[in-house]
Amino acid sequence: MIKIAIIGASGYTGGELIRFLENHPHVEIVGVSSRQHVGKPVYKVHPNLRGSNLIFEDLNPNSIDADLVFTATPHGTSMKMVPALLKNGSKVIDLSGDYRFKDVSTYEKWYGLDHESPLNAVYGLPEIYREDIKKADLIANPGCFPTGAILATMPLSKEKIVDRIIIDSKTGVSGGGISPSESFHFPNISDNINPYKIINHRHMPEIQQELNEFSKVKVSFTPHLVPVIRGILTTSHSFSNEIDTNLNSGKLLKIYEKQYKDEPFVKVLELGEIPRLSSVRGSNFAHIGGFEIDETGRIVIISAIDNLVKGASGQAIHNMNLMFKFKEDEGIDNYGLHP
Repeated sequence: MIKIAIIGASGYTGGELIRFLENHPHVEIVGVSSRQHVGKPVYKVHPNLRGSNLIFEDLNPNSIDADLVFTATPHGTSMKMVPALLKNGSKVIDLSGDYRFKDVSTYEKWYGLDHESPLNAVYGLPEIYREDIKKADLIANPGCFPTGAILATMPLSKEKIVDRIIIDSKTGVSGGGISPSESFHFPNISDNINPYKIINHRHMPEIQQELNEFSKVKVSFTPHLVPVIRGILTTSHSFSNEIDTNLNSGKLLKIYEKQYKDEPFVKVLELGEIPRLSSVRGSNFAHIGGFEIDETGRIVIISAIDNLVKGASGQAIHNMNLMFKFKEDEGIDNYGLHP
């Protein structure tokens, strides 16, 4: 049994961490932090958690007694507390963007912040960094868009099949966080599709960084907000300067099946099947399908994930399971909520 604490537990990702961890057989939640809601039961903020006895506190990073701390805090906040947590003996899984980049200058450029406390972190995508995660004290949990995009395209980069990848992602409104805003106001999003940050979204260099670990590919990324609550559907269009005329859908499928055959949370669909958001909603699974090639050599691969689970809290718990040598799918093995 390990003791864990959650800083920033009042947000959507914090609520999902509590939802899964309260039923994890090897975890005791010893503290959930929210300065805004000190003294409130968690179900007052997360109504689905009625029955939980947890109360929000204002936890001091210097005095938390926990084996592991999840920092589900805004970008720029985690860097102020992670060094103290590590010094105090806790392992940390950070769900912000503060430690995802190998080059601090990339973070500072895309997030517009000076990094106060650069540290070496392991990028928490188990499908690539499983062995490093097992030995880590600090995990940088991937962004939601990068999770779906990297899983959809990593085999193409690894096999050096493509030179250029264009990623088009559709995301649910929960990705904008729990605080209301004009962009997510119901009349502005319902019956609508809104592209945003069409060439300068800060998840683009994160995708680029990870795909370039395998081969040099150029990545373009545009997100769209769609009127659903949960999920990210990513369509990737990949190209090569030297078209392999022998490559077909069947061979593509075999490449993906080989890459992900031992991955507990990546499901490669059959030819002709298209991933659906409802199939992964509420789960830590990623579904990958498409595997189409047109006459120009364009390869189309599609992935579907729940942005709050595989794209955030579920993946963080997967990382925790690896760090503490629990069964990988412990506590997060439920199927999606379809319909």
